Amino acid sequence: MIEEFIKNIKQSGSYKRQIVHIEELPAHNAIFSELEEPLPENLQNILINRKIQFYLHQAQAINKAISGKNVVITTPTASGKTLAFNIPVLNTLTRDKKATALYIYPTKALTNDQLKVLKELEKESKIKADPNIYDGDTPQHQRANIRENSRIILTNPYGLHQYLPRHDLWRIFLQNLKFIVIDEAHIYRGVFGSNVAMVIRRLLRICNYYHANPQIILSSATIANPQEHAQKLTGKEFEIISDDGSPRGKKSFIFWNPPFIGSANTIRRSTHQETKDLLTLNVLQKLQTLCFTTSRQMAELITRWTKEDLRKSKQDNVVTAYRAGYLPQERRDIENRLKSKQLIGVVSTNALELGIDIGSLDSVIISGYPGTVISTWQQAGRAGRSNADSLVTLVAFQNPLDQYFMKHPVDFFGRPHEQAIINLHNLCITLGHIMCAASELPINDESDKQFFPELLTLSIQALEQEKLVRNTPRGWVYSGTARTAEMVNLTNISSKTVTVLCNGKLLETLTLNKAYEEAHIGAVLLHQGETFICESLNLDPLIANVKKKDVDYYTEALKDVEVTIAKTYEKSDKGITVGLGELLITESYHTYLTKTGDTVINRTPLDLPPLTFSTVGLWFIVPGNIREVIDDQGLDFNGGLHAVEHAMIAMSPIFAMCDRWDIGGLSTSLHPDTNASTIFIYDGFEGGIGISETLHSKIKQLWEKTLELINTCECKEGCPSCIYSPKCGSENEPLDKKVAIIILKEMLKLHAANYRTARKRRV
Repeated sequence: MIEEFIKNIKQSGSYKRQIVHIEELPAHNAIFSELEEPLPENLQNILINRKIQFYLHQAQAINKAISGKNVVITTPTASGKTLAFNIPVLNTLTRDKKATALYIYPTKALTNDQLKVLKELEKESKIKADPNIYDGDTPQHQRANIRENSRIILTNPYGLHQYLPRHDLWRIFLQNLKFIVIDEAHIYRGVFGSNVAMVIRRLLRICNYYHANPQIILSSATIANPQEHAQKLTGKEFEIISDDGSPRGKKSFIFWNPPFIGSANTIRRSTHQETKDLLTLNVLQKLQTLCFTTSRQMAELITRWTKEDLRKSKQDNVVTAYRAGYLPQERRDIENRLKSKQLIGVVSTNALELGIDIGSLDSVIISGYPGTVISTWQQAGRAGRSNADSLVTLVAFQNPLDQYFMKHPVDFFGRPHEQAIINLHNLCITLGHIMCAASELPINDESDKQFFPELLTLSIQALEQEKLVRNTPRGWVYSGTARTAEMVNLTNISSKTVTVLCNGKLLETLTLNKAYEEAHIGAVLLHQGETFICESLNLDPLIANVKKKDVDYYTEALKDVEVTIAKTYEKSDKGITVGLGELLITESYHTYLTKTGDTVINRTPLDLPPLTFSTVGLWFIVPGNIREVIDDQGLDFNGGLHAVEHAMIAMSPIFAMCDRWDIGGLSTSLHPDTNASTIFIYDGFEGGIGISETLHSKIKQLWEKTLELINTCECKEGCPSCIYSPKCGSENEPLDKKVAIIILKEMLKLHAANYRTARKRRV
């Protein structure tokens, strides 16, 4: 059926060779294994009644967990990870009538889905576990009963962060805590992951106070560094389970590149229109399809366009959108209709990427590369949950990363999954959580280093200077007046948050740098698909006032960036001088553009004080002899430097699990700290979150991939697919594609020559 569908697409009149690659992923049979010790009779009966045989990875995980090990299960979507962590928990709860377990999920939708699973298992096993959700939506009158009587509690990191200060209310539950289950652990990376890692350490510290030492089970998508990630997230050592024993049908994975419009080969047809056409074809062929989009707004628009196309065939009622923001009952209804096959097409944000049970699907459409190999495979894993054949179609955007993979599909399918980055050495993050810990229990410099081995002493010293902690005979205690959990935001580093008000009511909050970009006077702020005009931005109480107004234009703020090298951590000269260190970044927002499409209709000056923050970054010097080669040809050296900077930032997510928006850059023909032509790449977060360190270790590979991207682009002068950047503060001027290629080729030659020389010396 899938092969016939692809064949029909290629023979249709609208086909313009959009299929640039088809990867056939072969089917494989299940691999089963046995448990080392028999389970209690009540759990054995569940296995018999459900006709369950354990796959290899399930048996391995259960065996390790029952033997007392901390376990990471890192296998693909729909491989049965949930059963692998539920069985050890239920085994312990059966044998120890007081034992409790805490389940941590990243989303409320996933929490609700897993609660249903646990309630069914409780009923079948006859274990009195009374599983319940405890989060911000839990009614106040139910909370005490859940804390005192539920042996399995499901929550999320945000809730946990808020509840830890009142751990005395959880004393009985925590005294008996035997398991902490952290599902979808790969989600905890970057700023959010670094904050969650500190929350987990605070939890384990409190468990230790109540003489509990719970085992930890992590469930994760496949990542390159599961051991390191698990250790950084929790501070514990783990056994890794990665041999997937679940069955799979054959999967056809299509790379679909929208065709060029016009003869210049610079602009492609809209990715969203191509996605809508593909979804329509899938639905007409009765292929049950889940379509992933990059935003809530596009989920709604693609649904509407698809329904319009299907109206002629009276099938528009089998397609709907799904996204965060819908009421819980609406989401449950869509999930159930999808599972029961009443819906043929669902258009979703990544809200359905995680492990919510929606049954097996025939097809997945991914509208735009999700930003990481991990997310791509997570979304692709939604198709073909049984032994049946399935289809996955990745529809490319015109940006450099999407276009790179369209031209190098073998690279995508052959590359390992990215590393999940957690930074435990960001003082800005650590300070807040050490302050929270001091409000939860007195801190002892020596005994608490097992939970906070990084920056504990430095954080205490800094907090003492601010009079936020004081030393007592019991240890360091919090001495501020505000509630600590309210002062620490898990999703950003900056302590400065702008409150956006519309008619005096809270609309949303933004970090200060985001407010400079999106909530300055005159800015068009997009909120849940609606447009608002910012009337004022007051930096003293950090409040922006906006009014709702439908407009057909948008705004874009321009900034100048200055970079100062504050401290050098590493410096090497392997043909090219490369450094890594602490950078001081100063951003000066000077103008905003009013635009319709790509056309600038107005330029307005901005009067905002500069933003300054310290971060971690890398830099490298382009040797003078390369500049001489370029100047001798009368070419634009500055344009080439600028193009290399843009393209390197665009390709960075290949090596570090990040978004290009997480990274900043600067290129200059003469930098005062290096006295040479220099390109800087830095983390766009105060204190850094580990991106630059990863890129620094992969700098040669990053240069190589950047060269491939620019060299293979069909354009002549440069375009959005290679060297243009949507966030360039100087409006993508100057840029020179030809010079960028020369610079990268010459740098790689120098690097290779240095490597050969060094090798000869060693020999």
